[in-house]
Amino acid sequence: MRKLKENDKNLVLQLLTEAFENNQSVNYIVKQDSKRLSRIRALMDYSFEVCSLFGEVLISADRQACALLLYAHKKRTTLKSIWLDLKLIFTAIGIWGIKKTLMRESRIKEIKPDQRMAYLWFIGVKPDQQHKGIGSMMLKEVIASAEEKDLPVFLETSTLTNLPWYERHGFQIYNKLELGYTLYFLKHEPIAK
Repeated sequence: MRKLKENDKNLVLQLLTEAFENNQSVNYIVKQDSKRLSRIRALMDYSFEVCSLFGEVLISADRQACALLLYAHKKRTTLKSIWLDLKLIFTAIGIWGIKKTLMRESRIKEIKPDQRMAYLWFIGVKPDQQHKGIGSMMLKEVIASAEEKDLPVFLETSTLTNLPWYERHGFQIYNKLELGYTLYFLKHEPIAK
């Protein structure tokens, strides 16, 4: 795993757009119209930029997988973050989706603990490279990086088939939320030193 170079941004956006094209949680957020794929890419662009500011963007050495990590305790409101939020509304969510998105985020905030953490926003593997161990290697690196910082790793997933995979890597479900689909909340605590 290596930190992303600026010229790799398009690769990451394409990889995540393909990996999350049919994800329930992503499709709940983005406006569902003829521009849905470009809206998913806009959501990934937003996430990429936020993680570049307040976390890390990581890519596997073979460039087949990536992870967007947000250090929630470092996130703050800046002019750039406000600009990114506005851009997200107009390119991915749409004006009419603001209320639904804000309600969803409010409900998530009620569940997610307010503590120092590494929030695994997205982890994705190119669809034709999935089930080859690349994602597992990436996830192990994410966990190791968080443990070096003595941070737990938190994430949400709406993909039921991913739950056993996360559990094999030491994640535990600590809550769930019904939004017309089930959103599972998982955490991985750092190993006590």
